[in-house]
Amino acid sequence: MNWKPFGRVLRWIGSVSLLLASLCGLVRAQAVSPAQSTQRETSSPYTGDLSIFDAPGRDERLQINRVMDMLGIQPGKNVADIGAGSGWFTVRAARRVTGSGTVYAVDINPEAIHYIEQRAKKEQLQNVKTILSQPDDPQIPAESIDAVLLLKTYHEVAHPILLLRNFRPSLKPGARIGIIDRNGNGKNHGVNKDVVVREAAQAGYKLRDSNDFVKADGMDYFLIFTAKPE
Repeated sequence: MNWKPFGRVLRWIGSVSLLLASLCGLVRAQAVSPAQSTQRETSSPYTGDLSIFDAPGRDERLQINRVMDMLGIQPGKNVADIGAGSGWFTVRAARRVTGSGTVYAVDINPEAIHYIEQRAKKEQLQNVKTILSQPDDPQIPAESIDAVLLLKTYHEVAHPILLLRNFRPSLKPGARIGIIDRNGNGKNHGVNKDVVVREAAQAGYKLRDSNDFVKADGMDYFLIFTAKPE
């Protein structure tokens, strides 16, 4: 029997199998979204004493009234405080928007949500609504938000692109998204500004303003984004 034709067939079958395996691998790689494939160092979410966020003088150090002015937070507006923690920013925004506006205090920590609910009740702020959210989804009502602030929270978000995409349906046209954080490597309770800008762009947002007036240490920054037209 002449084995040469049979050998050529086997080699042909082997080549086709390798080609199919390569194509399958390429399809699987393309099916992974940027939010799934992008992974960087992050800090563990804070779970300690929430009262530390209410240290005297924090308003002045973070120039929070100026921040709210730049985010367009005024009477009648609806605001999302993502990673609300002790509710330090929540209660200030709630007073600013008055009873005609609403502040959604969003956090993944049940203790923080309970803390904010008690705080709002004590301070007689009936325009505060708490949301115990998922890490990648703030679960805010659709088309309800005029302004968002992530205050020293972004460096704790494991999948920031996915989070930014998931709260986009909650935004009203022209809504402003503010991020205050500090430069760092992700795991040291900070993340570099250029990383935030790049991830926001991947999630469909455009940088509108960049500032460094929050705190005088030269490490903190305040970025403002808006959603790109779909």
